[in-house]
Amino acid sequence: MVVGLLGLQGAFLDHIRHLDALGIAHRIVRDPDGLQQVSRLIIPGGESTVMDKFLLEFGMMEPLRERIAGGMPTWGICAGAVLLAETVDGRPGSLRALPMSVIRNAYGRQLASRVRPIEVPILEALGRHGPFSGVFIRAPRISALGAGVVVHARSKADPVFVQRRRVMATTFHPELTSETVFHRYFIGL
Repeated sequence: MVVGLLGLQGAFLDHIRHLDALGIAHRIVRDPDGLQQVSRLIIPGGESTVMDKFLLEFGMMEPLRERIAGGMPTWGICAGAVLLAETVDGRPGSLRALPMSVIRNAYGRQLASRVRPIEVPILEALGRHGPFSGVFIRAPRISALGAGVVVHARSKADPVFVQRRRVMATTFHPELTSETVFHRYFIGL
């Protein structure tokens, strides 16, 4: 197993320490050839509009859509969740891999970023009990969910960790904590 870290823009390097701690091989993916060399992919937080532009510029949009549609486990974090969404700010999304609608930067600017405790019952199977410190940085808000999307965690009423088959999205940043539990969960998809 090799986990790909989409390395076009954003906080992809922050995942390396978690994958290293788990003993999981990884590589930074920046082109279609690199995408073919990984068995799963993390789409990091960052600037979704910039990542979208680079996916097109580097010829990765269609190959990435095909790999996800073919069953490649994929995890989108914050901006990555925006890229996976079917609808973004009322318009068609980029990858359209998750039937959900999101609103970019729905909770305000960088100054409104915060850490919120969230309950994630599905992680109890991995030995993680109690609230998780969800780091929200200019987070998108999931405003609607389509068929088959399971909500694993909410912050207040908003879904913040969702999954459909082997595609998952978090609107917060687990990689900014010291815990590896979300990466372990992703490896198990």
